[in-house]
Amino acid sequence: MLNRAVLKQALESVNIRAFLRAIRLGEGTSDELGYYRIVGGQTFNDLSTHPRVKVFIPRYNVHSTAAGAYQIIYPTWAGLVKQYGFEDFSQECQDEAAVALILEVGALGDAQAGRLQEAVAKCSKLWASLPGSTAGQRTEGFDKVQQLFLDSGGVLA
Repeated sequence: MLNRAVLKQALESVNIRAFLRAIRLGEGTSDELGYYRIVGGQTFNDLSTHPRVKVFIPRYNVHSTAAGAYQIIYPTWAGLVKQYGFEDFSQECQDEAAVALILEVGALGDAQAGRLQEAVAKCSKLWASLPGSTAGQRTEGFDKVQQLFLDSGGVLA
């Protein structure tokens, strides 16, 4: 059964933590303020809930509510709250939510095992900045993602 205990257990894996750092690279949230970042670069300071700030991104001609370390849009966050019962938008809940999304696309086993290319390919459907994404946004090169994964303690299969 999928519950928060499963998500927390996955976060004990050095490869999962390294993979999360690699995701944050392209999302523009690698720094210490990443958990507080709204799409477009501004920050917020209340982690009691998703900020739900709608920002217009002229470069892509879209509005987005993406926020936090993994730039999760509000409708996705609301669904995760309903499914997992996240009580706030804390760093811990953001990390668990990212793991839940990785699990949803079937990439958790790949990330845990260090099959980075497979994990990135599956997760590029979720995170537009990952190599291979077809969302039409700027993507990171695989070499940079892999290097950050390794620098963060990740081990390749």
